Amino acid sequence: MRLELNALGKRFGENRALRDVTLSLPDFQSLAIIGPSGGGKTTLLRILAGLALPDSGSIAIDGQALEFSEAALLAHRRSIGTVFQAYNLFPHLTARENVLLPLVRVHGVPVPEAEAIVAALFERFQLSRYAQQRPAELSGGQQQRVAIVRAIAIKPRFLVFDEPTSALDPEMTAEVLDFIAELRDEGRDLIIVTHNIGFARRVSDRCLFIADGQALEEGPTGVMFDRPQHPQLAGFLERVLRY
Repeated sequence: MRLELNALGKRFGENRALRDVTLSLPDFQSLAIIGPSGGGKTTLLRILAGLALPDSGSIAIDGQALEFSEAALLAHRRSIGTVFQAYNLFPHLTARENVLLPLVRVHGVPVPEAEAIVAALFERFQLSRYAQQRPAELSGGQQQRVAIVRAIAIKPRFLVFDEPTSALDPEMTAEVLDFIAELRDEGRDLIIVTHNIGFARRVSDRCLFIADGQALEEGPTGVMFDRPQHPQLAGFLERVLRY
């Protein structure tokens, strides 16, 4: 996929979360967005997902301008899969129902077709044994896997992940990261905000470094990590890879 940003700006009160970000990313399959906390990563991701409005600027995805009318944003949100830090599963529904109901009620898929889609995905990703359990009965890693399956059930244009393992312990983190890597290996397009630099290097073919609301460096992941050009990126990598 391709991504173009032109003078993209976003402010929260006195805080300028994004400062006139302009960049053009050539074809990529998996983009990792990295940088220090509070630098603007999640704000950019939420705008790309249609969950937040920029104050200024424009976005084009695969050459198509993203319109910021409510109708256009609703259609955009329904065309992509979004995975959050906190899973966002309905606690009173089973794992199966959490995937089935959005297909039927939001996307208008007939019930028999939706049931077949869910059954195939749960079988494909080894979740069938958990289908009738509610979120409280699942581990964090299992909940996040259900949330990811819910995101891909709609056959999205691409998937966006906002720190998908930040609430997980190391073992569960590895489980979810392997799951996401599997999706990447299947050829799905991904945009991932992550603090896990090792995972970013493994799963992304392109990387974007954001700090202080600015896009300071972007390029092929291996090149950026091995030969960072911007001093802030070099310092950031030195800090996070020290231990």
